[in-house]
Order: sequence, then C-alpha cells, then structure tokens
Amino acid sequence: MQALYRLVGFDPTKYKLRTELLAGLTTFLTMSYILAVNPDILSTAGMDKGAVFTATALASAVGTLLIAFLAKLPFAQAPSMGINAFFAFTLVMGMGYSWQAGLAAVFVEGVIFILLTAFNIREQIVRCIPKNLRFAISAGIGFFIAFIGLKNAGVIVANEATFVALGPFTPTAILAVIGIILSGVLMTLRVRGALFYSIVLCTIIGIPLGVTQIPDSFIPVSLPRSLAPTFLQFDFKALLNMDMALTIFALVFMDIFNTVGTLIGAAAKTEMMDSEGNVKNIKQAMMADALATSIGAVCGTSTVTTFVESGAGIAEGGRTGMTALSTAVLFILALFLSPLFLLIPSAATTGALVLVGVLMLSSIQDIDLMDISEALPSFITVLTMVLTYNIAEGMALGLISYTLVKLLSGQWRQVSITLYIVSALLILRYILAIQ
Repeated sequence: MQALYRLVGFDPTKYKLRTELLAGLTTFLTMSYILAVNPDILSTAGMDKGAVFTATALASAVGTLLIAFLAKLPFAQAPSMGINAFFAFTLVMGMGYSWQAGLAAVFVEGVIFILLTAFNIREQIVRCIPKNLRFAISAGIGFFIAFIGLKNAGVIVANEATFVALGPFTPTAILAVIGIILSGVLMTLRVRGALFYSIVLCTIIGIPLGVTQIPDSFIPVSLPRSLAPTFLQFDFKALLNMDMALTIFALVFMDIFNTVGTLIGAAAKTEMMDSEGNVKNIKQAMMADALATSIGAVCGTSTVTTFVESGAGIAEGGRTGMTALSTAVLFILALFLSPLFLLIPSAATTGALVLVGVLMLSSIQDIDLMDISEALPSFITVLTMVLTYNIAEGMALGLISYTLVKLLSGQWRQVSITLYIVSALLILRYILAIQ
C-alpha cells in the first residue's frame, strides 16, 4: 500500500484517504455524462455506438490513470466536449472525410502533442494565439455545443425563410426542454453530478413519452461492447492534403488550450499552484494528455483531454493522484454498464450539452470588448462557429480577421510571426477553394 501511495503522490500524513476517494467519486459523477454524450455525438458520424462507448470509458480510464501515475495530480481525462463535435460535425459531416480519416488525424495530433511536450514547444503554440481569441474560441465552442444539442432534439429546425426556427413541440423536443430546465435547477442547487442525474431522470421521463426505447430482454449489466468496429480503424492516406494539415493543427492547439486552461483554472488557489501561477508537474500532465489522445484514437474515440469537471473533485479536497486513481477505477467499472448508458436517448443529453455551453460561455467576460481590434475578431470567431456550423471555420476566420485588423490599423507588431504564417496559410486555403 505504501508503494501505491508513493506512485500517486499520496502522503497519509498530509492527506486523508477518505477525502481523496470521495473527491474521485465526485469527479466521476460530474463528468460521467460523457459516457452517454460522446457515443451519441460520434455515432452521427457513422461510428458504432457500442464500440464508441467502450472506447470512451477505456480512454477515460487510461488517460486518468496516466494523470495519476505520471503527474500525481487529481485530474481526470475523457474525450473532449467540443472537439468531439468538431470531429463529427466539421471533419466528417462538414468536410466529407470518413471517420477512419478522422481517427487517423486524432492519432497524428496525439503524436505531435507528445513531441511538442517532450521538446517544450507547447508554450510557443499557446503564445501564437492572441489571448482574447483563446477566450472567444472557448465561448464559440460553447455556443456550438449547445446548438448541436438543440438541433439534434428538434428544438431548433431548418426553415427556408429564416434558415433556422423553433421546431414543433414533439415528445423528443419536450424531453429536451425538460432536460435543460432540470440541468439548470440541479446545477443552481449545486448538486454533485447534476448533469449525470439530469440525463438519468430524462431517460426515465422519456419512457412514458415514448422517446426512451427499452429493448426486449433488457439486462443492465453485460460484458463490455466489442472495440472491433473502431479499433485501429485508421485511414492515413486521407491526411495528405492542405485541408487536413490545417485541421490537425487546429486539433493540436484546441487540445493544448483545453488542457492548459483546465489545469490552471482548477489548480488556482490550491497548493498545486506556486506563487507565480505555475501548476506543479504540468509537463507530465500534458504528456499524459497527449498519450491518452493517441491511445483513444487507437480504441476509436476523438481527442482525449483533461476535463474541467475535475474541479468538482478538487473542491471536495482532492489533491493527489489518488483522486484520479479512484475516478479511473469507476470508469473501468462503467465498462460493464454499457446497456444502461446506450439506453439513453439523444434528447436526454440536450440539457447537459446546453449547460456545458453555458459554462464555456463564461470566458466571454475575459475578452477586452473595449478594444475593437480585439473585440471584432473575437465576435467573428464566436458568430461564425455557430452560423457556419463549423468550429474550424470560426477559428480560421477569427485568426485571419485579427491579423488583418491589427496589420491595417498599424498595430502589426502585436501579431507574432507564427500567426502571420498561419493566417497566410489560411487565406491561401480559401483562395484555392475558389471555383
């Protein structure tokens, strides 16, 4: 036992085991909605839902174990909300690539992230993107995730006259609205695992509404679903073009920003952060994230990243890798509950998607809206992500507009050489796309 304690950084003279285990349970309950949402999102790209569930639980467990043993920190990992939407709705459904090509892109992204972390290049990547655009990207992805939830439930529908409109009040849409209100109430009341409980309750409410379909001979516990439909399903040939190269770049820096932002935000005001704002063992945590992304791609899921919901466990007193270890064990146990999680209808996850969007929206308050040269590109980033139904387009147009506004207003020194190069490549991509 002492050896295990040392491996995860747990000192029984400083920390209480009960507190660490409770923190791990809290983190799991808070983020376990990903086990329902991720298979639902990736299945829209044509992936086998059962295999994606297994890949999600397995990648989450492995990634969280890596955090526990490499970084000895109380963080958990799982497929990223936002990047999974980018994978399904932008890369596959929008750009027309197969999901096999998407998994190949995620695998390559993970390898690049490993190299960037090993050679300490990640700081240059982070500095390349202006601070205000980082906040805008986070907020824009929040809007996009919420929009996906509303669209998939039929709350928002297509309209020839206005492009989008409020949909009819079908049982599916009604269940989605109930989920949104229920999620908001539970989070307002600070219920641990609010989004998880909202999904469970909506699934139950969906039975009399006819939205939740219970198969004959339903058994809640079973052996894990086979990974065969998604395991090592890579199409590397599709990566050999400029569009995919830019896409992989987008995946890399979205993953870096997600991880760095989560680590800094959740560790703030705890002993895990020093007086200069540096998180202890951050390089090891980034390496764990990078390794988990490549492992997740092998299993059959989109980019794995450190979850902001880890903050719930930290708020409960989690401070060491023991918290992460206990969360990982719960993800492993969840592998045997796939019939329950796969029973959840898409509409039951709408509340979780909208509330995740609300939480990501908070970064807007950090944007400097008094400086038009900062506010306009940020606005373009957020707006075009939603209106083009494409995270990559929103990021690209935000970066290009930032560079052009700064350059043409005489503030060209505020733009890094790296960003000039990236903007030029993005402009070239649009020029080449002109028919």
